Amino acid sequence: MSLNWEGLDIAILGPACAAGLLVLATHVPLGKQVLARGIIFIDLAIAQIAGLGVILAQSFGVDAHGFGVQGAAAVAALLGAGLLAWTDKRWPERQEPLIGTLFVLAATGGLLLLANNPQGGEHLKDLLVGQILWVNYTQLIPVALLSVLLLGLMGWRRGRLSGLWFYGLFALAITASVQLVGVYLVFASLIVPALATITVKGRAGLGWAYAIGVLGYVGGLVASALLDLPSGALIVWALAGFALLAQAVPALRRQAPVAVTH
Repeated sequence: MSLNWEGLDIAILGPACAAGLLVLATHVPLGKQVLARGIIFIDLAIAQIAGLGVILAQSFGVDAHGFGVQGAAAVAALLGAGLLAWTDKRWPERQEPLIGTLFVLAATGGLLLLANNPQGGEHLKDLLVGQILWVNYTQLIPVALLSVLLLGLMGWRRGRLSGLWFYGLFALAITASVQLVGVYLVFASLIVPALATITVKGRAGLGWAYAIGVLGYVGGLVASALLDLPSGALIVWALAGFALLAQAVPALRRQAPVAVTH
């Protein structure tokens, strides 16, 4: 297979890299909290609900690239987050299966809405895999402002998010990112760096997680350009690859102490 060196176009890869950095900015700390709470699939559920809002808005003729679609995605995600905040308070021990059920309902709801759409398969692919190579700097301005706001709120709360604070901020972060990079990359960005650094606490853990995320996005985008393969899928694999390579670092391989019971 010959390499496509012409694909290394900074005009295309630059905005895509910037989009990846914005996604990582909020998803790395949120991913740490998701793992700590043991609700691994909440990102898939909220992302799918946001996507359902997008599909629903488009089915009513709303411009696919306008603020109407973004508003519909945000409203859908916040409604889903509100529901999950309520179930977390009411039935905390059943939260994970409830999250899975909500994900399946949102995913199949999207399929039903797209059933009679001749371009439904393409819409679904865009939702899942994303179109990160097609983003531009103008699109990133509102996402950047939202990311600064969310990071500021997380800093103000000193990372201690609970109840509606956690679910609401999570929903807003997911809404912005799913329209940039798709459902698969949202999940990978949240879980893979956080999982790879799960034994390292505090700022050191965040630093390592951000490093894995940045290498994954940059490496995946470069590989996608050179090999002329789908960028979203390659970034997911690159994130997983760098997460595995990072385990060669002693600080990341160190096991957490095992509690001894008497």
